[in-house]
Amino acid sequence: MYIGIDFGTSYSAAAAIIEGELTLVRFGDAEQFRTAVFFPERVPDPNDFALTPALEARLEAELRLARTRQRQQATAAAARGQTPASRSEDELYREALRAVRQQWMEEQTRTATASVASFQHALFGEEAVEGYLESGGGNLIESPKSMFGYRLDPQVRKVIMHIATHILEHIRLTASRQFGVPVRGAVIGRPVEFRSSMGAQGSEQAIEILREAAAVAGFDRVTFLEEPAAAAMHYHQSLQRRQYALIVDIGGGTTDVAHARLGGGKAARIARSWGLPRGGTDLDVSVSLHSFMPQLGKDRISMPAHRFVDAASVHNLPKQREFRQQNYRLIDEPYGARLRALQEPGATTRLNQAAERSKIALSTSANHRAELDFIEHGLAVELDGEGFHYAIAPFLGQMERTLATVRSDLDELPASVFLTGGTSRSPQVKTRVQACFPEIPLVQGDPSLGVVSGLAVAASEADRQAR
Repeated sequence: MYIGIDFGTSYSAAAAIIEGELTLVRFGDAEQFRTAVFFPERVPDPNDFALTPALEARLEAELRLARTRQRQQATAAAARGQTPASRSEDELYREALRAVRQQWMEEQTRTATASVASFQHALFGEEAVEGYLESGGGNLIESPKSMFGYRLDPQVRKVIMHIATHILEHIRLTASRQFGVPVRGAVIGRPVEFRSSMGAQGSEQAIEILREAAAVAGFDRVTFLEEPAAAAMHYHQSLQRRQYALIVDIGGGTTDVAHARLGGGKAARIARSWGLPRGGTDLDVSVSLHSFMPQLGKDRISMPAHRFVDAASVHNLPKQREFRQQNYRLIDEPYGARLRALQEPGATTRLNQAAERSKIALSTSANHRAELDFIEHGLAVELDGEGFHYAIAPFLGQMERTLATVRSDLDELPASVFLTGGTSRSPQVKTRVQACFPEIPLVQGDPSLGVVSGLAVAASEADRQAR
């Protein structure tokens, strides 16, 4: 059996067509779950490497071996009448230390892989966040999709791949229990352009990670479909008249657009697609930087601005690690104490939650108060609509420029604009999309399920062909 999987940056969902009807996979009482997983076990961190007595002994053995090899090479070179290459003692030591460190990381990764291979201790979605905050330890991985396209150390890549495996296996097993048959095939949604530090190569890497993770998670057959194309398939089924439509999918991590020929009882045809690797999580970071970080010293103390970006970027593990490794004891008070409090386990996650709640509240209200007692008793932030609009202006500007490019690329304007994705709930986002196409009707799709519904249709077709 095939299912459609919307592996989202912020939330994930899955669905299938059962007896001609769309059936959503239910995760407890919900139709989707936050893309987060919590492991009580500790995921290995390369920065934790330290020489213990056992590792010191291993280092000495590596150093002796390196010296022996160098002597043998020197003897062989002299026999050939050549001048032997020679490395200093410091160079030999650094090479031996690098070898021991690599062995240590591989052992740590194997141990972590074995410990998280079972679902006995893993939590998903909101339960993952709650478990992490309550435990004060372990590892919470939120939005792993946002890291798939970045340059990754081989060992870090393995860890990220295992996390994606857990999430996909969680989806597969949940669907198999609900439908009463083994789920072995999937059509997985993908953005037009992944968030990446490597351009097109980053998107290729992201697909490789997802493909590998799906195979380990028990999927025998996997295909990928661009998310706006999936949303187009969903919208296609509701259109009686053949028309060109523009699909705008604004999710947590990316904004994707597709121009498609839909409806009229004929096959859907995707003409072109565009992608912006920005979405709702960028709004959260912007709100945090604009309204919350000044309470921790941003623009008030002498500290590199990127430290505040590191603290706000809860979806970026290297940035979070960098923030927590800093020493803030020499920072002027009260900011030093507040920054140190933010380094405590779970604090940056709580701050991100406060920013996300503020974003949602200010989408429809003029004012909002956020309590920050977890940083300092009585500390709070008062937010207003003016500040909120200032914070989200960069993302809205990027989105508007992307849609302006789309409009200029079209030979013919669409008959309708179909808007979906979790971030499309924002009235400010919806208004800006409408302003880019003022003469065209805007159709609001289901923000959460527009993409997964289309993926289910594609999965049903893949299932039929497989038979």
